[in-house]
Amino acid sequence: MRVLVVEDATALAEVVAEGLRDQGMAVDVALDGLSAAAKLDLTPYEVVVLDRDLPGLHGDTLCQMITAREDRAMVLMLTASGSADDRVRGLTLGADDYLAKPFHFPELVLRVRALARRRPSARPRVLRAGGVELDPVTRVATRGGVPLPLSVKEFAVLEALLRAAPGYLSSEALLEQVWDENADPFTNTVTVTVGRLRRKLGDPSVLATLPGVGYRIG
Repeated sequence: MRVLVVEDATALAEVVAEGLRDQGMAVDVALDGLSAAAKLDLTPYEVVVLDRDLPGLHGDTLCQMITAREDRAMVLMLTASGSADDRVRGLTLGADDYLAKPFHFPELVLRVRALARRRPSARPRVLRAGGVELDPVTRVATRGGVPLPLSVKEFAVLEALLRAAPGYLSSEALLEQVWDENADPFTNTVTVTVGRLRRKLGDPSVLATLPGVGYRIG
């Protein structure tokens, strides 16, 4: 899952981003509205965690820009303006959810995942292919009913492949969806992670590699 955190308080932005990354999400950060708009033009995000009071371009304006897109990201407004009127205003602007500061981090994670599932193009909650099942909410993956002991990145790669099934995902697409904008495009981290995942999935192999195309589950 690719998430954009838009928050002008640097420390809070990094805390939120690192916490979401620990949950297996690929997270980018923008500290003002203009840089967020630029990132949104370059990268397809599933969820945007958006502060309202932003420098450069106000969060309300950015929210309207996001929701006007055809294949838009879901918007979670995360702001200190927590009154009923503020929530109504935020939802009127097109935000899909609204969470006031201070917040309980596990609730933020659940809301982000719930928004991703609500996207029109989202797949069912439990993903299945080739005898493999994965529930992104409970963070449980199994093959043939047997739990798989996956690392955070292995889980995220498997989730991305299951969402793409029966199609292929290239190394570049996996790097974009599972890591973030700071990932080295020339790294072999995708190959290494896929190799570990293949071993943990066991035999017979359900993770196929097509040279020059990418990887698929099925």
